[in-house]
Amino acid sequence: MTTLFDGLDADLRLALASQLRDLWTHTSTALEGNTLTLGETAFVLREGLTVSGKPLKDHNEVMGHAKAIGLLYELLDSRRTVNEADLFDLHRVVQTNMTVDIYSPVGAWKREPNGTHATVDDRQVFIEFASPSDVPELMAAWLVLLNGYLLQTLNEEEALSAYAVLHLAFVRIHPFFDGNGRMARLLANLPALNAGLPPILIDRTRRQDYLTCLASYDLQAGPQRADRPLPVTDTKLERFLEFSRECWQPSKDLVAEIRRVQEGRYIG
Repeated sequence: MTTLFDGLDADLRLALASQLRDLWTHTSTALEGNTLTLGETAFVLREGLTVSGKPLKDHNEVMGHAKAIGLLYELLDSRRTVNEADLFDLHRVVQTNMTVDIYSPVGAWKREPNGTHATVDDRQVFIEFASPSDVPELMAAWLVLLNGYLLQTLNEEEALSAYAVLHLAFVRIHPFFDGNGRMARLLANLPALNAGLPPILIDRTRRQDYLTCLASYDLQAGPQRADRPLPVTDTKLERFLEFSRECWQPSKDLVAEIRRVQEGRYIG
């Protein structure tokens, strides 16, 4: 398997892994309201210390997310198919703000309906996610989709398409009571990582565009039910594809910079 770190000296491998971990963790948690800056996130992950004046919840979130990234790499290294138990393990790591509530399970599918309100084209709408009773069947189909991508050797454009399809399908199902956004942004990047490409990361400054893309797609695709296949092709996919392409550039730039340093060491 080709990896991001092939051909890099040990110190540059570590630098790239740390930079991507920090940026990925910061962007994904910031989208959900985490108040730690990128610098503070890097400090917490590097030193294991807290930042004065910042909530403990925010520190726990970034620690959990960084650990989840490690689990993704372990899944790829194992060279096996991803299963339901793997998703539950990842959710336990991501969902650091645990509540003792049978209706809010951690490491298990949701038990109550969930949905969200959105504004699309100046129209307020409510989006209903998949019914709890449909989640096991839908997520079994989603895992087949994911593992199908992981069995292929994808080029950059194919990895982008896989990210968009997996991300949109996961969010439409919304299989957990909480943490679905972070889980989608982690898992949808597995095909890119498997292809030796950096993750696609969505900065919090693009939050409105991101949510609008998700809501627009969901409204066109219609309610997600177990008797309907996961929608993977229609015109709204193009909007999210282009958005994801734009969001990919910062992590690509990190890799390119490290590669330039590597090449500069051995010139002449």
